[in-house]
Amino acid sequence: MQSISIIIAIYNRKDELFELLNSLSHQTDKDFEVIIVDDGSILNLRPTAELFNESLTIEFFRKDNSGPGLSRNYGARRAKNDWLVFVDSDVIVETDFIQNIKKNISEIPCDAFGGADKAHKGFNLMQKAISYSMTSVFTTGGIRGNKKAVTKFQPRSFNMGVRKSAFEKVGGFSEMRIGEDPDLSMRLWENGFTTAFFDDIGVYHKRRVDFGKFSKQVYQFGCARPILNQRHPKYVKISFAFPSLFLLGYFLGFIEYFFFQKGLILGFYGLYTFIVFFHALYKTRNVSIAAMAIMATYIQMFSYGYGFLKSWILLNVFRQKPEDAFPSHFHKQ
Repeated sequence: MQSISIIIAIYNRKDELFELLNSLSHQTDKDFEVIIVDDGSILNLRPTAELFNESLTIEFFRKDNSGPGLSRNYGARRAKNDWLVFVDSDVIVETDFIQNIKKNISEIPCDAFGGADKAHKGFNLMQKAISYSMTSVFTTGGIRGNKKAVTKFQPRSFNMGVRKSAFEKVGGFSEMRIGEDPDLSMRLWENGFTTAFFDDIGVYHKRRVDFGKFSKQVYQFGCARPILNQRHPKYVKISFAFPSLFLLGYFLGFIEYFFFQKGLILGFYGLYTFIVFFHALYKTRNVSIAAMAIMATYIQMFSYGYGFLKSWILLNVFRQKPEDAFPSHFHKQ
């Protein structure tokens, strides 16, 4: 029998913690432990966790703020079971989440796994639009939740399981505060461990509640990617640069239009917008979500693309060290 420890690193998300623990309390398989690591929250989260003491086996720890990666490591060191399952504090899981994890790891040989990233029917329109943008084949290539994704599947920490022995072998999450989960996936590969996608353990991921926060988040992701490329050159993909090319192409389109009275490049963006809209409409069956998905898609592409381009120039042209170029992306272990 495979034993599971759910590890939740959290900062301030009191309401989200209640919703997550509530979904875990209704599991069809009750044999698992929950380790909550309060990463220096301003809010008192312990009373929320204590509401579920009778329905869940919970260990609650509070520590100074260090970012999600080191907080997950802190929880992993205190886990008693064979498999570590990391979920973000802003997700909700289905009632068969644990049951399906155990079924999959008993049938599919792997050392780490991940699952899909979905939007719950109760999410607001903006959350659903952002969810589409983050999971669509026309934006991310489906890498955040599709076994038919365009690149090798990298488990992400919003829904990620790792064999404890493998996690300890590679040293857990690194000192990166942003991009620490793909960094872990690639270090697992480099050490000969295997990853898998389980299509029946999807989580409902709330994400950011407005476009401003979403833009800041994906900008940080963009900044992190060239750092990851330096660390793991074997796994560099040309597709990682697509949002930056998308951003540059957009500006070239306006130059072409205003200075040469041609609209060939902007015509491509018009076609892309058309495709995104109807694909989002097909996926969501909602015109409002499809319209907002266009906004989310452009915000994602521009913000990520700008972050990637800025980071690439600082690291490869000005030869700055990642820790100097983006000190907020790292912490000292």
